[in-house]
Amino acid sequence: MFLSFFLLGCQKNRIVKSHGIFYLENRAILLKESKSNRNDVVKILGKPHSKSFVEANTWIYIERTRTRGRILKLGRNVLLNNNVLVLKFDKYGILEEKLFYNKEQMNEYKFAKVETKNEVKKGSFVKSFLSSLRNKMRANAKK
Repeated sequence: MFLSFFLLGCQKNRIVKSHGIFYLENRAILLKESKSNRNDVVKILGKPHSKSFVEANTWIYIERTRTRGRILKLGRNVLLNNNVLVLKFDKYGILEEKLFYNKEQMNEYKFAKVETKNEVKKGSFVKSFLSSLRNKMRANAKK
């Protein structure tokens, strides 16, 4: 009875949760540098997920796909795809540069582990509260 309950609870097809544009890599191939313009990009990919703050002519598209892990992962979510497409346009709206990043390329970034010490607040909260209260009392005292 336990075995039949366990086998009936299993699914053959994996449940995939997607965020962003489906098949971003295949759609990015359709865009040609120096030939495609903004209207072509909107037809193929839709409106961008975000635009760069630094450069107004840079659009960013995202595709993220997750699924449940197998027994070895204890049911935790596993990242299948994490694709980012960055499109840079010239001042006339023609596609100038196309950059595609996948999951393997994104893992190359390493962050520094050095921490910055906070020199501003050396004392405790009580000490700073009492010193500010003392300063207020001295400011209101008669001279």
